[in-house]
Order: sequence, then C-alpha cells, then structure tokens
Amino acid sequence: MTWLTWRQFRAQTLTAAAVLAALAIVLAATGPNLAHLFDVYVAGCRGTGACQAATSAFASHAAVDMGLFLAMVVLLYSAPALIGIFWGAPLIAREIDAGTFRLAWSQSVTRRRWLAIKLGLVGLAAMATAGLLSLMVGLWSAPIYATALRASASRLDISKIGPALFGTNGIAPVGYAAFAFTVGVTAGVLIRRTLPAMAVTLGVFALVQVGWANWIRPHLITPLRQALPFNFADPQMVSIGINGQVTLAGGFSKPGAWILSDQVITPAGHIFTGPASRQCLNGSFQACSNWLASLHLRTVITYQPPGRFWAFQWYETGIFLALALALAGFCYWRVRRLAP
Repeated sequence: MTWLTWRQFRAQTLTAAAVLAALAIVLAATGPNLAHLFDVYVAGCRGTGACQAATSAFASHAAVDMGLFLAMVVLLYSAPALIGIFWGAPLIAREIDAGTFRLAWSQSVTRRRWLAIKLGLVGLAAMATAGLLSLMVGLWSAPIYATALRASASRLDISKIGPALFGTNGIAPVGYAAFAFTVGVTAGVLIRRTLPAMAVTLGVFALVQVGWANWIRPHLITPLRQALPFNFADPQMVSIGINGQVTLAGGFSKPGAWILSDQVITPAGHIFTGPASRQCLNGSFQACSNWLASLHLRTVITYQPPGRFWAFQWYETGIFLALALALAGFCYWRVRRLAP
C-alpha cells in the first residue's frame, strides 16, 4: 500500500522537490549579498536618526532582493492553499470519482490501513514541504527583519508578528499546510467530485486565513496597552473635516510591534474628535499646536510586542494541527461508512 501511494503521489512529490531545489539555489545565490548589505549599512548604526538613514540605504541597495522577498511572501501564503487544492482534495475524491476505491477496498488492505497510509504519507509530505520552505526563506530574510527592527522607516516598516507577514515565518506554515490538506481531503470525502472539492478547499482555506488573522489571532494573548502624552509636532498628524471634526494620528512608533489600535483620547477617556477651534481653522500651525497642547490629550496604544512572536507561533500552529487531526478523524469515520 505504501508503494502504491508513492506511485500515485510521486508526480506531486517530484514537483515539490524540484521547486524547493530551485528556490534553494536562488536563495543561496542572493543570500550572501543581503547579509553583506546588512553588515555594511545597518549593523553598526546607533540612534534613531542614524538607523532610519541606514534602513533607507539598505532598502535602496537591496531593491531587487526586496522584490524577491515579496515573491517569497506570496509563495509562502500560496503553498498551503496549493497543497490543499492539489494534494488534499483529489486524494480520496479522485478514487471515488473514478470508482477505483471499490477495487482498492476489495483487496487485502482494509479501509483503515488504506486511509491511514494515504493521510499519513501525503500529510507528512505536505507538512515537510511547508516547513522546509519556511525554513529556507526565514534564514534568507533574516537580515531584512533585523534591519526593520533597528528603526521605523517608511521604506522598511515591516514586522514578523504583524498580520501581513506572520503566516510566512516560523512554524505556522506547517500548521497551515496540515489544515489545508485535511480541508481538501474532507471536501473530497463529502463532495465526492474532484474539481468542486478543489474549489471548496480554496474558498474555505482563504476564509479561515482572513478571519483568523483579523478576529482570532489578536486575542490569543492579551495585548499590551500604553498611554503617552500626545506630542503634536507634525501638521500631517491632524486632519479637519468640513464639519469641523478633527482626526489625529498618534504617531506612535515601536519597530517590530503589531499595533492593534492607536487612538488619541481626552482626559475623560473619550476619543478626541474636536470640534476644531478657530486656531486650527484659521490660525497658524503653532497656534493650532498650542490649542491642542492645552487639551492635555493622550495617545493610547494597544499592541503586541515583537517578543511574543514565538508564543503566537506555537499557539497558532498547535490549534491548526488540532483542527487538522479533527478533520482527519472525521474523514476516517466517514470513509468507513461509505458504501463500497
């Protein structure tokens, strides 16, 4: 049965191995230059101003590498979905669709062993593929993330713990791959048609990824809250609507952190919205600044610090692996009850 599963799955395995090998060559060829740029421009910087200039210089000289970095981000987000679509959905749906499951189940191999070997071998291959991909990209992109932690610069304002890049680092892609794979298998078992199962797999996985990042992940660990005196030093930090409503940007900067909310509040604890005074409507910037300073406003920030990155990684990976096991158990129960 193991040999038969390999025969059925060898095309996907060889394709994944070829992609990983090609990617390893590209990253090995470009990685030393990226590390060299970090050593030259960023490693020795001291102070916020100097490090902002250093990160800008790094981003300028590593423009091609930053393009490759964005491509790697897309690939890492796409890999679990592709695994679920092309590895998970056809795994059993193709057998049922073609009717070959009747032949397989009439042999000496039991349904239990048939399903266990298929889920086990292909599932482990899916997790290993995602893990190797994340490891290679993580080692290659380390200078980029290290540079972003030195100072908040508009040209390189990225965070590993932020929702845009969290799923492309660490061990989280392993959990995503396992979950996407079992979502595909479950869709195939329930729908029993390969192409519809592939479409459903893509839709379900995309919805879970978006919903998880926006509504569940922020609450896995209680975020930190910090209140600071509002420092109005930039005219671009204030905007006034036609009805006199004032919107202020707190201007909070914490490199590497995941900012969940950044609000300007009054001493009473309410979000400040104005209305704007005549000093801001008709006066100078200094007059408007003095009026705002007289209000004793505060900036309240809710955020997740970068030091919690691995805690989030372990929590999230464990949850997705548990979901994958639950779906695998459902498939096992469902297949045992399918009519031969």
